[in-house]
Amino acid sequence: MSDTDLGIMDAGQLRELFERGEASPLEAARAALERIDRFNDTVNAYVVVDREGALAAADASTRRWRKGRPLSHLDGVPVSLKDLTESVGLPARKGSLTVSEAPCERDSPPARMLREAGAVILGKTNTPEFGWKAITDNRVFGATANPWDTRLTPGGSSGGAAVAAALNMGVLHQGGDSGGSIRIPASFCGVFGFKPTFGWVPEWPRSKEASLSHLGPLTRTVSDAVRMLNVIGRYDYRDPYALRGQPADWGEELGLGLEGMRIAFSPTLGYARVEPTVAECVRQAACRLETLGAVVEEVDPGFESPIRIFNTLWFTASLAVYREHDERQRRLLDSGMVADAKRAERLSALDMFYALKDRARLTEKLEHFNQRYHLVMTPAVAVRPFPLNHDVPPGSGMRDWEEWAPFSYPFNLSQQPAASVPCGFTPDGLPVGFQLAGGKHDDARILRVSHAYLAAFPPAFPEKLDLARARSCTDSPEPYRS
Repeated sequence: MSDTDLGIMDAGQLRELFERGEASPLEAARAALERIDRFNDTVNAYVVVDREGALAAADASTRRWRKGRPLSHLDGVPVSLKDLTESVGLPARKGSLTVSEAPCERDSPPARMLREAGAVILGKTNTPEFGWKAITDNRVFGATANPWDTRLTPGGSSGGAAVAAALNMGVLHQGGDSGGSIRIPASFCGVFGFKPTFGWVPEWPRSKEASLSHLGPLTRTVSDAVRMLNVIGRYDYRDPYALRGQPADWGEELGLGLEGMRIAFSPTLGYARVEPTVAECVRQAACRLETLGAVVEEVDPGFESPIRIFNTLWFTASLAVYREHDERQRRLLDSGMVADAKRAERLSALDMFYALKDRARLTEKLEHFNQRYHLVMTPAVAVRPFPLNHDVPPGSGMRDWEEWAPFSYPFNLSQQPAASVPCGFTPDGLPVGFQLAGGKHDDARILRVSHAYLAAFPPAFPEKLDLARARSCTDSPEPYRS
């Protein structure tokens, strides 16, 4: 079997080939690295490619499979980590000129769990500085480009991971989501992205606004997301917010029908402005869910925009980062993050008190709403992908990314699980995703509905870049290669 064939396979297909001895993890790793070589100079998804380490890990996995002793169902599967995630032997620059290039000396929980499962870590994917915004560019590595039109942003902050998933530069990709950072780029790139219930996928060291941050997968299929969650979705004592109670099999409901599933379809959540081409694509997806047996009712959950609540917490986190740096380092920070920090300086302790109080009310309202409806369906993002190196769509009059991504951060505030599911394209060929959110610990239900939808309406992927529309990333700094 050719490397090219292996390069487009999912984790389940690779495992079957490994079991039958028809392909090896070493061949799969080489195929993934070949795709990185083919695409990465154009899209700049990877900022660290650990070729030597990946091939060594794949070789060890090949020997285990030949002996019939794989470490797990992910043994030998190529994976990537977001560059905010620490992994022994690889740097974690976090998109910042203030962070050392030195290799990390410890593994974060996802890195440790994937390594112990025998997964082959290919490298690190791009992120904005400290993951502060919903596009992917920074002063260290430059901008990551959308694989459907490389003049446009892939979203963020897990933009590198979403692009790597869209082009199958590796099979499983770890992202992080504090306000939409998995779901936004998943929607912009046409892949599946899942934010689990808070605390079910451990994170350490914790982000500055720890109560908003969720780790999860970006993949081409729901089944692959489940395979990844069955490894990284386990308790780790180092995370002070980590919870127990995860399902023994995160995919325990995959394959069940949607009859009787009550879904509240909210096109705007009662306050958002959505581009018509995006709104139409999501509405069609709601109709498709009805054809699969779900009961879909158009209704809003009944809360006002929580942007003030979110920004009070989010800007304060930027202020914490800002104050940890000296004057020389502050001049190296992203100017947008510094502007957010300055806005937080005007907030009072009473502002924070009311934000936390209103956050609790929002969570209560959503949890009560989920007693009447199993899931809430919305657009994942309100706009199409827009040009690179802009924090908001040019000419929109918007100031903050939260304005064009109003659907995601409410479910970080509530700490509930949510996913972005690819559901088609705008007339100009750009991906659209819809969001599914559920009550706390309803993760399996979201995965079930997402799987049923994508099984009935499979997504398309950009197997080759349209070079006529591609921008070159050669003007960006060269990726670190070990």
